[in-house]
Amino acid sequence: MGCYDCCMRCLGGIPYCSLVATLLCFSGIALFCGCGHQALTETERLIEAYFARNLQDYITLAYIIQYFQYVIYGLASFFFLYCIVLLAEGFYTTSAARQTFGEFRSTMCGRCLSSSFIAVTYALAVLWLLVFAFSALPVYFFYNMDATCRTIDALTETPASINPLCVDARQYGLLPWNAVPGKACGITLSNICRTREYRMTYDLYVAAFAGAGVTVLALLTYTVSTTYNFAVLRYLGRKGMSPRC
Repeated sequence: MGCYDCCMRCLGGIPYCSLVATLLCFSGIALFCGCGHQALTETERLIEAYFARNLQDYITLAYIIQYFQYVIYGLASFFFLYCIVLLAEGFYTTSAARQTFGEFRSTMCGRCLSSSFIAVTYALAVLWLLVFAFSALPVYFFYNMDATCRTIDALTETPASINPLCVDARQYGLLPWNAVPGKACGITLSNICRTREYRMTYDLYVAAFAGAGVTVLALLTYTVSTTYNFAVLRYLGRKGMSPRC
């Protein structure tokens, strides 16, 4: 076998769908976990500095943020391992496996394993659709806050007119209704909008939201590829078909 034939044989055995899905999943999880973790930390600092004077007013929020940060650690580890397993399953069910180990025969165990991957991946895709929707909530909050900041900037020539313009963290459920002050108005809000922490937190939440969307796309791609591989596995031994997803 020449060098060209050897290269073509190797390239023909690559599960391109699974490979693309793995790269998308790694990128999405890295964005969501990395940016989400830092955004939660910056959010706690903003709440502590500008929206709550008493520790008891935001202690519950601090515990929730800490809990979600631990969840993020677990998500990153789980998806790293799961994506590697799905990629390995994609390689195994390509023609490269049959050419290397002889005529491939699908077994009941192999079909059960593939069907399990389909079910788990589908469930994860549905779960991440919910995560994707949930990650839009902080983006919505900061988008509204940014719109108020732009309005304040446009009315800076008349300071009295900006005093009624406020952002109330209590109405978004971030703080209890008895929190003091619980909101930022006028000049105070304008100063917050000019801080580096505010702009960075907003950008981090947008990046985490995009990462969740990329992860959903990766899981849907995995669902398509594993379903195709499972369908081909049932006829692989009889018809000699070669899955390439």
